[in-house]
Amino acid sequence: MVLSLYLNGSKTTDLGILTLSQILIETSSSMRQLKRYFQAALGLIIRHPVAGTSIIPLLPDGRIVLIQRRDNGKWSLPGGIVDWGEDIPTSVRRELREETGLDLIKINRLVGVYSDPERDPRLHSICVVVEADVEGMLQAQDTLEVMDVRAFLPNEIPQGTLSHDNDRQLQDYFEGLTTLA
Repeated sequence: MVLSLYLNGSKTTDLGILTLSQILIETSSSMRQLKRYFQAALGLIIRHPVAGTSIIPLLPDGRIVLIQRRDNGKWSLPGGIVDWGEDIPTSVRRELREETGLDLIKINRLVGVYSDPERDPRLHSICVVVEADVEGMLQAQDTLEVMDVRAFLPNEIPQGTLSHDNDRQLQDYFEGLTTLA
């Protein structure tokens, strides 16, 4: 019995005669082609900014809710990546619930759209920031991402030490701006 090797649909040689270098060359060529396809697909996915949301959650008493991130220990606005098939209001409702345990009453206004490639150290993301009325009990559901949830009076927020570009987002909010940056 003779085993044969078929490459690209045609018989190239019997395995008994095939050299190791022939196998490596063909494998290398196939791997290069696979790598090219993978890089093209990855480039389409990763080289485009990711859409996300940040929420400025207002409790009925006027306090603003922040989360303490597990990855860097800093305080941050709740929010995250918009899931496939999700619109911004749905993402706001989901992220708010996951990270703070709070329920969305209503989105009051657009604070801004922030797109600086350096705004998030992990990846290039475009963040839609909204102010929202919220209610409920503070209780992080996603404990893999969130260490703590706390409500702050506006003058108690640890401005200057917040994660990502949340300092700028809150400054724009307090100044009543709607920002495209």
